[in-house]
Formats: sequence, C-alpha cells, structure tokens
Amino acid sequence: MPPAATAVLALLAAYLLGSVPFAVVVSRVFGLADPRSYGSGNPGATNVLRTGNKKAAILTLAGDALKGWVAVFAAQQMGLSALLVGLVALAVFFGHLFPVFLKFKGGKGVATAAGVLLALDPLIGLAVLGTWLFMAFAFRYSSLAAVAAAALAPVYVGLARPVDASIVIVGILSLALIGKHWQNIQRLLAGQETKIGSKKKG
Repeated sequence: MPPAATAVLALLAAYLLGSVPFAVVVSRVFGLADPRSYGSGNPGATNVLRTGNKKAAILTLAGDALKGWVAVFAAQQMGLSALLVGLVALAVFFGHLFPVFLKFKGGKGVATAAGVLLALDPLIGLAVLGTWLFMAFAFRYSSLAAVAAAALAPVYVGLARPVDASIVIVGILSLALIGKHWQNIQRLLAGQETKIGSKKKG
C-alpha cells in the first residue's frame, strides 16, 4: 500500500476509534440515562459517576483511556514514523472531543489523553496521571485536576526528552484539554464547580 494511503487510513481509523462514545455505550448497557441528559451533560466517566454507578464510571474511564492507548500503540507497531504516530495520537484524541457518532459533541478528553500519553511515553504518561490523581484526591475537583495535569504535561515532556515534535503534539493535547475545560475554569473561579462523586441533577 502506498505510504500516503497508509497514513490516511491510519488517521481515519484513529479518528473513528476515538469517536466511540464509551460513556453512552456503557450507560445503555447498564440501563442508565444518557450522560448527555444530566449533570454537566458531558459524555465522560466523571459525569457517569454522578449516577452513583461506580462500575459504569470505571468501565467508561477504561474504555476512553484504552482507545487512546490502542490507537497509538497500533501505529507504533506498524512502524509508522514518529510524526505520523503523533498525528494518530491527535486523531484519536480529537475523535473523542468531536465524535462523528455524537454529532461532533464529545467529552473533555482527559482519559483518552492519558491513554495516548501512556502509549507515547509511559513515564510521562504516569507522571501526568499521578498529577491528576493527586489533584483529584486533594481537592475533589476533576476539572481542576485535568487542567493542572494538562498544563504540566508539556513541562514533563521538556524535562524528560530532547526537544522534538513530541512536545508540539503534547502541547496541542494540553491546549485542547484546557480549552474544553474553559467553562469549568470559570465555575471554579466562581466557586460553583461540582465536586467528584456529586449526584446527578435534573
């Protein structure tokens, strides 16, 4: 297969994989309401947790993270160039943010970004994940934890690796994550953000 065709197919497959809405799929399997109909309206694990069903939330989290990891790992195993692997990482991530299956209205991308980073560089992925866990347990705000982890991700890359295209890829992921949390940031500043584990409303 010509290299250009391989690249296009890899990017398309990654985007479609990223578009799989595990929050919606898992909620249907468990007989729960569509996560877009309550709480923050976000099709993600944190919002699914508002139903009180921890198993559904964990499966959503695992599914969203796994699709990010699988896409990047598969690209690496195919022997694609570092640049193309990075583009695959962005494709699966933006597939989650703007999924074709949900009319391009997706989740915040935290779990998928974590899966992507763990595949790109396990140590950096673990550092970012550790940052999220620390902030989440310390302050009980998923959005604050996500913004802090996203902001520090490029810093970790700069400290751990020579300057290359990876810092640009991670920088784009970080900026997109922070952008998707802009309303959360405003609610945090106003003292109106919902804490992790709060029950659904409406």
